[in-house]
Amino acid sequence: MSKQVWIEMIGLQRLIYSLWYFFRPPWDRGISPPELMDFIQHHPPGRAFDLGCGTGTNVITLARNGWEATGVDFAWPAIRLAREKARCAGVKADFFVDEVAHPRQVTGVFDLVLDIGCYHGLNLMQSRDYVRNLERLLSPTGTYLMYGFFKSPGSSGPGLSEESLALLMDRFYLIERVNGTERGWRPSAWFTFRRTSILAGDQNLERRV
Repeated sequence: MSKQVWIEMIGLQRLIYSLWYFFRPPWDRGISPPELMDFIQHHPPGRAFDLGCGTGTNVITLARNGWEATGVDFAWPAIRLAREKARCAGVKADFFVDEVAHPRQVTGVFDLVLDIGCYHGLNLMQSRDYVRNLERLLSPTGTYLMYGFFKSPGSSGPGLSEESLALLMDRFYLIERVNGTERGWRPSAWFTFRRTSILAGDQNLERRV
């Protein structure tokens, strides 16, 4: 596949993705997953960054629980809806139209970086940029919480691969992996990474899976 054809395909995919937000995207369920709620329950508020935030459900959940929360998405209709939802919810949160692989409109570091179903949609070149910027954005003691489904064998479509997971494993410490299925049939997993290794005294919590 030529570079030009690939660029055109990506552009078409983005257009379709953005147009979904004029209706109700099947992935936008309007509720925060229990994995995020469990994290919020067991960690003090800090700065949180949602990569691929969609209409802002999880950013708003974090803000309601005392977090300074920011979200980015390349789909401007999603960001428009996210800002309106935050206003109606009466919470302060920041939303930007930006690229998840190299966000340019956020500054500083974050105690939590959240990615639900975004990293698995990147190609390998984008994944490399994403991981480099994740390293820049995550605080020294920060947590990266990521959900994704796995690439089907022989497929050229989206999904986590050995290569994309290796990029993360080379830069971050895997604390936990919980396997599951996407929509009841496609293998998926929740991953918890730390920027640095678990401190002495908490090393029994670290699990490389």
